[in-house]
Parts: sequence; structure tokens; C-alpha cells
Amino acid sequence: MAMTEQAVDALLAPTAVRDAEAAAIDSGAERASWLQISPLVLVLLLFFGLPMLVVLAVSFFDFERTDIIPTFILDNYIDLFRSEVTLRLYASSLKFAAIVWLVTLVLGFNIAYFLVFHVRGVLVQIGLFLLCTVPFLTSNIIRMISWIPFLGRNGIFNQALMGAGITSRPLEFLLFSDFAVVVAYVHLFTLFMVVPIFNSMARIDKSLLEAARDAGAGRFRVVYEVVLPLSKTGIALGSIFVITLVMGDSFVVRTMSGGQSASVVSALQNEVAALQYPPAAASAVIMVIIVTLMVAGILRLVDVRKELAR
Repeated sequence: MAMTEQAVDALLAPTAVRDAEAAAIDSGAERASWLQISPLVLVLLLFFGLPMLVVLAVSFFDFERTDIIPTFILDNYIDLFRSEVTLRLYASSLKFAAIVWLVTLVLGFNIAYFLVFHVRGVLVQIGLFLLCTVPFLTSNIIRMISWIPFLGRNGIFNQALMGAGITSRPLEFLLFSDFAVVVAYVHLFTLFMVVPIFNSMARIDKSLLEAARDAGAGRFRVVYEVVLPLSKTGIALGSIFVITLVMGDSFVVRTMSGGQSASVVSALQNEVAALQYPPAAASAVIMVIIVTLMVAGILRLVDVRKELAR
């Protein structure tokens, strides 16, 4: 019996050593991972976490004209949710984000699909892709303002319509309206949707599309059942980019609407200009919460980390 136990121990000894070595390697790899991300965590805590804590604290302060009174109150949040104007501003910002997201998604998906599956030759793909980035060589302000002479009452587009006999007078809704705001946003942010979708589609094996066609699937069904599911990571990332950019912008709304539309960020800037920091901080906190929930909802639908690790 003693000899048998010794034999079993001798057989199990190498296994125990290997397990201990594997555990040590895993522990070392985990420590190395934490060391690699620690600089980024430190930067985020210093330049994002700390300022957000300050904003959160100020949002509970009281104020009188230009003075901030450091006391804990909920009046800033209560006034924010009771204000019908503020609620309309939030609804307006969400409306612009939804419309721009839908338009840029349709444009970005089709542009990326054309570049990946219809353009032959890598050099041509790269050339056309770089062509999409040409507008980014100029300032966003210049690109946005360039729509004013194009969409104006006496602009190029209205003159072309009247010259072709399509309309007898200029179209008033083209400029200084919600339509102009959406056009400017789509022009500015479509590339943020094209790039991640293009990256996802470029990783799709072309043989999958050929197999689907050989099985009798039409073009629409191939796109819907093969390309779309395999592009969901790019769609999710592009959606995050576009939604956060639109929700955090105020200049486009103020300029392209001619002051007829507004956003939460523009109202926040007005409060800061009036030195009303506690209400502005409360608006900023609510905006961060809304955008965070929207991003979390997107990430809930698509596990971006799992897809990128493939």
C-alpha cells in the first residue's frame, strides 16, 4: 500500500509543478497587463475623473448672481427637470442625434460596402478611401459655413432649381432651419461612420458571400444575413462616434439654424457665460449621464471587445 501511494505521488508531482508554473505565469501576465494600462488609467483619472467630480460637486452648490455658495442643494436639478424649455432642448438634441445617426449609418454602410466589395484593387480602394478624408484637410467651421452660400435664398442650389423650372421661387427651408443643421452634421460626421464600418467589412472573407450566392441567396439577403451581422462592430463604433459628437456640439446648431434651434450644450454655454456655474454643472452631469446610457445601450447590443479580439 505504501509503495502504491508513493507511486501515485510520483506521478502527480510533475502535474502539480506544471500547475504551479502555469499559475505563476498567469499571475505575472495579469500584473504586466495592469502595468501596461496604469498610465492610461492615471491620465483618465487625472484629466477626466477629477474634473467630473468637481463638476458633480458644483452642480449641488447654490449661487447668487456671480457668487457660488458651497452648500448642498437639489434646486439646480429640480429647476432643470421642471423647466419646459430645458426639456425641449433635450428633445431637440436627441432628435438631431437620431436623425444624423440614421442618415450617416445609411450613407456610411453603403459607401463602405461599395469600397470593400465593388472596388477591385487595393490601391484603388485606398485612393477612394483617402478621397473621403479630403474634406478633413480643412477646418470644420469652413466646411460648415460653405453650405450657407449653397443653400441660401439666392444660393447655387435655389438658382439651379429655378433655372431648371422645378420651382418658381427659392425654397426657404434649405437654410437656417433644422434641415440645414442635419445637412451640416451629416457632412461633418459621415466619415466617422464610414471608417469603422469599412474596417469591419474589410475583414469579411469574400468566400462567405460567394457561398451565400451559390446557396441561392439574393443580393439583399446576402447583405442582410452575412454582411450586416459581420459589420456590427463597425456599426456600433461608428454610432458611438456620431452620437457623442452630435450630442456634444452647439456651434453647428447655432450657426446653421440661424438661432431658430438650440441644443442643451448651447444653453449650457449661455449659463457659463452668465457665470451661473451650478446650473451649468447640473446640465453637464445630466448630459453625461444621457450620453453614457446611450453608449452603454449600444455596447449592450454589441460586445465590441469580443468582436475586436477575433
